[in-house]
Amino acid sequence: MRHTVRQFCKVALLSCILGGSASLALAQAYPNKPIKLIVPFAPGGFTDVVARILGQKLSVSLGQPFVIENKAGAGSTIGTDFVAKAAPDGYTLVMVSTTHVISPSIYPKLPYDPIKSFTPVAKLVDSAYVLLVNPKVPANNVAEFIALAKASPDKIHYASSGNGSAQHLMGGMFAAMTGVKMKHVPYKGSGGAANDLVAGVVESSFAGVPNAMAQVPAGRLKALAVTTSKRIPQLPDVPTMQEAGVPGYNASIWLGLLAPAGTPRDVVMKLNAEIAKVLNSADTKKELYAAGVEADLSSPEALNTLMVQELDRWGKVIKDAGITMQ
Repeated sequence: MRHTVRQFCKVALLSCILGGSASLALAQAYPNKPIKLIVPFAPGGFTDVVARILGQKLSVSLGQPFVIENKAGAGSTIGTDFVAKAAPDGYTLVMVSTTHVISPSIYPKLPYDPIKSFTPVAKLVDSAYVLLVNPKVPANNVAEFIALAKASPDKIHYASSGNGSAQHLMGGMFAAMTGVKMKHVPYKGSGGAANDLVAGVVESSFAGVPNAMAQVPAGRLKALAVTTSKRIPQLPDVPTMQEAGVPGYNASIWLGLLAPAGTPRDVVMKLNAEIAKVLNSADTKKELYAAGVEADLSSPEALNTLMVQELDRWGKVIKDAGITMQ
């Protein structure tokens, strides 16, 4: 009997050793093939630009291509669902934005859980949005814009990259906090929204910093305020929404990297460590600045906490602003 027990223990110990060695070998080998990075938005938008900057840097750092694949639609939920159902091996990732925690309140029957269906890898960047108006709009500051909107309810349109997008929520929160009535015009991406804003098809938009940097200096658009509590270095003369007369308004868009639920911890931490190296390089910081964002790396656990908090926060904003699908 003792002999049998002793043999069983030896076998169990050997299995643990071999299993640990196999796990270590797997981690050391990762990645040994191309990694697919899903962007659940149209090409050329805010998330897409950052994904291509990070993907190119990580391809060099990890020695394997990062293949960027755009799967846009339904407020980012189509591409995100694709990753939720992918194999949890670290070879299919998704770059999500604040929209990830907005969608559950807009699309009540999501095919995935925004928290439980994913393994957080890292928060990547933060950015303000900018309230932009067409030059033909007779308002040169936020107070004048509010007065104009109140004088003509539902006559001012604000463009966004789609229903349930962060741009949509920024405008909805502004309307709720100022008491104005504006018409939301959803597009299939931020590029189309920006083009129609410049053309004067719509009067306003809460747009990404790159759109403001590209159009405001040339006089094609006017920047009235940024959505964050602090001014941004790319547009130092543009006041915050609070400075412009909307107390309590403070919102930013963040980007994070997620993997399917069940992705091995060692793979996640290897990705997080490589991302940290990339984001800390002067070259990457310069490219991110030009893209209108600021690096803000977090641990996987901190990203999970952020998503839970933001899920509650934006759910309340949507309810208070009465935002629904159109």
